[in-house]
Amino acid sequence: MHASASNDKSGNSKALDAVQAARQASMATLAQASGEELKAFWQNWSDKPDFEILRGPETGLVMLRGRIGGGGAPFNVGEATVTRATVRLTDGSVGHSYALGRDQEKARLAALFDALWTDEARREAVERQVLDVLRNRLEQADTKLRSEAAATKVDFFTMVRGDN
Repeated sequence: MHASASNDKSGNSKALDAVQAARQASMATLAQASGEELKAFWQNWSDKPDFEILRGPETGLVMLRGRIGGGGAPFNVGEATVTRATVRLTDGSVGHSYALGRDQEKARLAALFDALWTDEARREAVERQVLDVLRNRLEQADTKLRSEAAATKVDFFTMVRGDN
């Protein structure tokens, strides 16, 4: 009996880890969206819940750290402006957001969509109507950037040297 209870906890822990990883991915996608995109999604959202702002939106600075070659000693690269917000829906769902820049409306809307995502009844709608659209747009932008970079790639091993 004790072993099965332990297994249930382990299985439950893995399920929670999967939900946490999915939420982190959705928050990252919301952070990469533009403020205009989030405003458009919110305007088209049919079931706008009542909410209260728990924190912010407020803007501050974070220190960016780097490593030379990706593995050297860490050093401070500089500072970046970040805006954060936390909201609570009337059903108790809480949403958070952090976004580069000073767009407080973007941070508030990202927190609202995060709160909606935490509600299992609304999660699929947020995924389908907001996150899937954003992921497709981000993937297209990434593909375009990669193709533009590939067009300028030089392969030095195939260049012919002059006769000397």
